[in-house]
Amino acid sequence: MNNRLREKARETNKRIHSLRSLRTAYTLLVLLILVSAGLITASVYIILYTLDFIPSAALTPLILPVIVIFSCMIIGTLLAVFVGKLFINPLRRLISANEEIRQGNFKVRMSEQTVIGELNNLMRSFNSMADELEATELFRNDFINSFSHEFKTPIVSIRGFARQLQKDNERHILTDEQRKEYTDIIAYESDRLARLSSNILTLTKFENQQIVTDKTEFYLDEQIRRTVLLLEKQWTAREINIDLELDEIKYNFNEEMLAQMWLNLIGNAIKFSHRGGTVRIRCRKKHEKICVDISDSGEGMSEEILHKIFDKFYQCDTSHKSEGNGLGLAIVKRIAELANAEITVKSEPGKGTTFTVKLPQSGE
Repeated sequence: MNNRLREKARETNKRIHSLRSLRTAYTLLVLLILVSAGLITASVYIILYTLDFIPSAALTPLILPVIVIFSCMIIGTLLAVFVGKLFINPLRRLISANEEIRQGNFKVRMSEQTVIGELNNLMRSFNSMADELEATELFRNDFINSFSHEFKTPIVSIRGFARQLQKDNERHILTDEQRKEYTDIIAYESDRLARLSSNILTLTKFENQQIVTDKTEFYLDEQIRRTVLLLEKQWTAREINIDLELDEIKYNFNEEMLAQMWLNLIGNAIKFSHRGGTVRIRCRKKHEKICVDISDSGEGMSEEILHKIFDKFYQCDTSHKSEGNGLGLAIVKRIAELANAEITVKSEPGKGTTFTVKLPQSGE
C-alpha cells in the first residue's frame, strides 16, 4: 500500500514539474515577443528620426503606437510560424498517430526529435504505450490460438471415440478391450478439459486480483509437507524419492494462494524427474528472505526454453506426452508477484532444474 502511495506521489511530482516547465516556456515566449517588439520599435524609431522621416517631435506620440502595433504584428506572426513548427506540428502528428492506434495500427511510432523536452517525453510515452499495446495484441492473438488448440484437441478426441462407441452399439464391431480403451481415453480427455478450465479460472482470478486478502499465520514448512502428501500418488507411482530439509518458519499470507504455488512447482518437479530419481525441497531463512528451493532430477532445460517457461500455454514437452496445459508456471509467476516474491530458475541439460522462491519475511 505504501509503495502504491509513493508511486502516485512520484507521478504527481512529475506532472507538476512538466506543468511548470511548459508554463516557463510559454512565459519566456511571451517575454521574447515583448522584448523583440520593444527592440524593433526602438530601432525603427531611431532610424526614422535619424533620416528625418519624423519631422516634428509633436507627431512622435502618434507615430510611436503605430510603429509598436505593426512591430508586434510582424514579430507575432513570425514567432507564431516558428512556434507552430515547434509545438503544433508535433501535436498534429501525435493526434494522427492516436487515430491510427484507435483504428488498430499498433506499429505506428513517433520520432523523438523536438526541441522542447516535454514534447520529447510525450513522444517517448506514446511510443512506450504503442509498444505495450502491440505486445498485448500479439499476446492476445497467441493466447487465442493456444487456447483454441488446447481445447480443440481433447474435444476432437472425445468426439471421435464417442462416435466409435455409438457405431459399436449398432454393429457390435469392437472387442471388450477396445471399448475399455476408448472409454479410458474419453475419461482422460474429459479430465484434461476440466484441469484446463480450472487452471484458466484460477489464473484469471489471480490476474484480476491486485490486493491479497484473507491473510493468516501458518507454518510454511508444514504447508509444504502437506503438499508433498497430496502428491503422494504421483511420486510413488514413479518411484521418486522426496528429500525434505525444512526449517520451522511461521509465515503470514493467503494460505490457499501459496499452497497453489507449491502444488504447481512440486508437481512439475515430480513430473519431469526420471523414474527412481529424487526431488529435493529446501526451506530456510537467508539474508532477510525466506528461500524455498525445489530441485528435480530430470533432463533440465536449455536457455531458449528457460526464457519461455512462464508464458501461458508454453510446454517444454512439445510432443504433449506428459500431462499439462502450460498454465501452471504462469499461475506460479502471478502468485509470486502478488506475494512480492522473487522466483528464479537454474537449469542445465542433463543436470535437472531448480526453482528458487524468495519470499519477504513479513509476508506483506
